[in-house]
Amino acid sequence: MSPPLESDLLRTFLIVAESGNVTHAAIQLGRTQSAVSMQVKRLEELADAPLFERGPRGVRLTGEGERLLPFARRIVGLVDETTAAMRVAPLDGPVRVGIPPEYSETILPAALAAFSERHPATEVTVFCGYSAQQAAALTNDEIDLAVVFDSANNASGEVLAIDPTVWVTSELHDRHTLRPVPIGVYWNSDWCREFAIRSLEQHAIPYRIAFTCDTAGGLRSAVAAGLAIAPLARSHIPPGCRALTATDGFPPVDSSRVVLKRSRHRSSATIEGLAAMIREAFYPLSRIQLA
Repeated sequence: MSPPLESDLLRTFLIVAESGNVTHAAIQLGRTQSAVSMQVKRLEELADAPLFERGPRGVRLTGEGERLLPFARRIVGLVDETTAAMRVAPLDGPVRVGIPPEYSETILPAALAAFSERHPATEVTVFCGYSAQQAAALTNDEIDLAVVFDSANNASGEVLAIDPTVWVTSELHDRHTLRPVPIGVYWNSDWCREFAIRSLEQHAIPYRIAFTCDTAGGLRSAVAAGLAIAPLARSHIPPGCRALTATDGFPPVDSSRVVLKRSRHRSSATIEGLAAMIREAFYPLSRIQLA
């Protein structure tokens, strides 16, 4: 019977895999390079397979390492979640949070559900709306926290990540090659006029509005179906589609910051607890965009 894998070995494995360099991983872990190398060797012995290919510039995962990666992430994540749950006192009371539609199907639902499970005495109420709607809700004391896009880089609050808006096209239909190019936009949106459409006009790209809607999901569907190109958050590009770049002749739309804003009307340990959970949920995206 093989000995069980230790979470500490898996944590070291993840840091080495992410950094691609044993020396850099040792610095992050606060250990010597030889200690990290010994842990990697120990894990490879337990796995009975090499997990990294060594090269002059660092290391990269082997096929077995790639296979282990998602399991290691799940195990280490579960250990961290369990540790946090044991150390944090249970919270209670209501908390109201606003989230943008772009993250209502990806980053935030799992975080909000995990918070509710970890603190069953809390009452989480979610408002899904666009940044302007959330700003008004904060002012009117209708929500306690809001995750908003800051396209103009002038909103106060805690920056969670950078998630630029880009023009997106279907890889199958290539609608971006047409002139005028068919575009999808939000109905009666100041942001679309001031950022998305203006970016085309500033680069003399002829366009026609081929699709309008009030939801990010609607724009995603229009792009995927080949009806139009559309401005979408870079993290929100649907499968089978890609961002248009300067090589395609298209400029970026904006360099939006994702900002967590707090209400001035109310604060509590529960609100701060949910804010911490939201921050944690955005951590993977922040590592990609803020690097």
